[in-house]
Amino acid sequence: MLRNIERLRERMAALGISLRPHLKTPKSIEIARLMMASPEGPATVSTLKEAEVFAAEGVRDLLYAVSIVPNKLDRAVVLRRQGIDLKLAVDNEEAAEAVAARARGEGIEIPCMIEIDSDGHRAGVHPTDGERLVAIGRILHDSGAGLAGVMAHAGSSYGLADPDAIVAMAEQERAAAVGSASLIRDAGLPCPAVSVGSTPTAHFARDLTGVTEVRAGVYVFFDLVMAGIGVCGIDDIAISVLASVVGHQRERGWILVDAGWMAMSRDRGTAGQAVDQGYGLVADVDGRPYPDLIVSQTNQEQGIVTVRPGSGAVLPELPVGTKLRILPNHACATAAQHDRYHALDADGAVRAEWRRFGGW
Repeated sequence: MLRNIERLRERMAALGISLRPHLKTPKSIEIARLMMASPEGPATVSTLKEAEVFAAEGVRDLLYAVSIVPNKLDRAVVLRRQGIDLKLAVDNEEAAEAVAARARGEGIEIPCMIEIDSDGHRAGVHPTDGERLVAIGRILHDSGAGLAGVMAHAGSSYGLADPDAIVAMAEQERAAAVGSASLIRDAGLPCPAVSVGSTPTAHFARDLTGVTEVRAGVYVFFDLVMAGIGVCGIDDIAISVLASVVGHQRERGWILVDAGWMAMSRDRGTAGQAVDQGYGLVADVDGRPYPDLIVSQTNQEQGIVTVRPGSGAVLPELPVGTKLRILPNHACATAAQHDRYHALDADGAVRAEWRRFGGW
């Protein structure tokens, strides 16, 4: 984990860009402090619960990177009045008007970033829709709420496997955000921050001219999806679920473990990749993967471990009680199934126990 954190930190430093790590992956203050440049941030969150918990622990510079809705503004106002530099995200006039009205009513700033749709993956204003960008910007600026900048997230990069394609997506993300910022500035409006980022594009970007900060989150642990697209290696995956062998169905080629979908999540993010890792790749207790051994099926509390279909590997003899580590498809989803992390040192001894929180 520490190596993963340092890898991206060094890369951003070499490019001269500030890193605003996304804390939605660990949801742990101890890990957040390792990821952030300072105890006060900057950082990104995906829920207001994250913003509240991290703010209570001293994090002051936060971006809530999901489009705000009116019924969440009460909580945002509380944080702003506590002196937290919380910035919100909007991608439509209705949300901007709601923020503007609340800012006027409260007599405070509630600064927002305009989300840009850089790749057609999900929310955001299209970067060529200058009229809409400027309209949203004017609502925020003229009301006194505050126009903090623009943000983009190339989520479709998770579906790419060619390094050149990820490089191209990083440039597409950069160009969309920087171009949108130019349209806003050309209209006489401020656009101080130009924020981009996903774990793949953060690691593959070659030029970040015009960008002020990069956001990424899953890099702290990495996972099988990231390994599948070439962002990391299997040895870089820092998170695993410790499980035990509870039985066998030898005639079926099954080993049963006490980690089902409640432990691993139902995320099947590698199903569309060149190598399908089932519900997780099985390793020994020291983290060394067994050849082509995966959790191929899950029940609520049990997983079925088999040799990967089509593989010539042999099912290992693992007696009942054998401890295994299962590497996850999606670190965020698997971590969300648990309430704590056990941090291991190089010898496998538990160095610390860190609480994890959930909720919205």
